Amino acid sequence: MAFPRLLVIDDEPALADYVAKAADLCGYQPIVTANDQQFRDRFLADRPNMVALDLQMPGMDGVELLRFLAEQEFTDPVLIISGFDRRVLDSAFRLGNSLGLQMVGPVEKPARLEQLEDILNELKPTLVP
Repeated sequence: MAFPRLLVIDDEPALADYVAKAADLCGYQPIVTANDQQFRDRFLADRPNMVALDLQMPGMDGVELLRFLAEQEFTDPVLIISGFDRRVLDSAFRLGNSLGLQMVGPVEKPARLEQLEDILNELKPTLVP
């Protein structure tokens, strides 16, 4: 049985691993990337069933990735996990929606394992690997 692929981008290895562990526990195949180029390369090489992204990273921001996903006509869920304050998260969420993305969350850092598991378990039946 195939597992849905969750592509994670976060420049904090501990948090990326934390999200990957939650995904693994929920029956996903997590793919972790730490920068913009890795994310784009992995996305294009093996299109994921879901994306989890941080908004704030060195050299780029999550808004650029939201635009990239929209350009790729990505129609599966996009989960924002970020340490920005709630207003910034809500703004990015609205931007993603306006770009035609299926936005989920957002989740504020530090993310609680139960919160991540709830989101992942709720979405899993809708994802076709």
